[in-house]
Amino acid sequence: MKFLFIVQGEGRGHMTQAIALASMLEEKGHQIVSVCIGKSKRRKIPNFVYESLSAPVVTFESPNFISDKANKKILLRRTLTYNLFKTGKFLKSLKLLNEIVLSQQPDVIINFYDLLAGVYNFCYRPKSAFWVIGHQYLTAHPKFRFAPSKNFEKELFLLNNKLTALNADRILALSFNKMAPGDPKFVIIPPLLRKSLFELSPSQEDFILCYMVNPGYAEELIRFGKTNPQIKIEAFWDNPEALKLENPLPNITFHQIDDHLFLTKMAACRGLLSTAGFESICEAMYLGKPVMMVPVAGQYEQACNAIDGEAAGAGIAHHEFDFALFDNYITSHDQSKNQMSDWIKSLDKLLNQLINHPLNSKPHKSKLANPYFKAHLTITQKA
Repeated sequence: MKFLFIVQGEGRGHMTQAIALASMLEEKGHQIVSVCIGKSKRRKIPNFVYESLSAPVVTFESPNFISDKANKKILLRRTLTYNLFKTGKFLKSLKLLNEIVLSQQPDVIINFYDLLAGVYNFCYRPKSAFWVIGHQYLTAHPKFRFAPSKNFEKELFLLNNKLTALNADRILALSFNKMAPGDPKFVIIPPLLRKSLFELSPSQEDFILCYMVNPGYAEELIRFGKTNPQIKIEAFWDNPEALKLENPLPNITFHQIDDHLFLTKMAACRGLLSTAGFESICEAMYLGKPVMMVPVAGQYEQACNAIDGEAAGAGIAHHEFDFALFDNYITSHDQSKNQMSDWIKSLDKLLNQLINHPLNSKPHKSKLANPYFKAHLTITQKA
């Protein structure tokens, strides 16, 4: 079968999911004809993404978050306004996606949570089956626990889920652990972890690993390092103005995002202190490393990730990067026993079932709809 990926370029998780799934599908003899990644000025697509994918990579303008000046908080109102003024560019992106789909004729389009992909599927009605994949879709499960919401955060989060999954034939919800599914189109699957993770041998060196998407958290880390020189921290950040390696203090090291080095450090660390991205939490769980999950302020889905991860036994959720609290937690808690490994092993069987039963329910041919549509916001439909 021929697969085409559309990937949200905000953060690292969706791209690593795409890399992992591409490798699995290619090992089964399938073809990834193209990987389309949504880009913005705010984020640079890491080199490891291009290096890890054998398929051609195409970038396109896609909606992204706007953060405050300190790069620590997501500003929802400014995000909505900013993206609204870029509607013209986004319409061009939709046309580009359609040209690629018509040229490549994939059997299945898989959307890794990009907003325009859902809009494209609704407007252009491609003949290809349309699948969506992400931890965010687990919100459709009745046992999912939501974080406290204010200023319509929950409603906007669920709206975004629905927009990314407009007219989806399959909804694949990634989960920390096994859960009973409901609708035939709604399938719960294990996390998509890269092959290189399984080749690592966990050890325990004397440092805490830190992953911060936004460099604004660096000031907090350095302040802590000055008053706690006995705790060693190695941090990865996305800071284009910094050197590849920086040592502001003897016990503090900053690395630019490096996929291979990050996983190597994770296998060797005492624990991971991170923003609450789903992928990093899963990788740490697989390696038996405790996690402190700090949701990015204003990013509601990360607040939900932290609650879900804590319930699954990943570690503890907290509102700030508190290395002293996390150091005490690591010392007193055994994190080596969890069910992630067994859950991951079931992925291959589930993937075979999905491919053998594609559930493509589209009866119509490719057709451009009016881009100024009134969306019927429904994730799941009766089979």
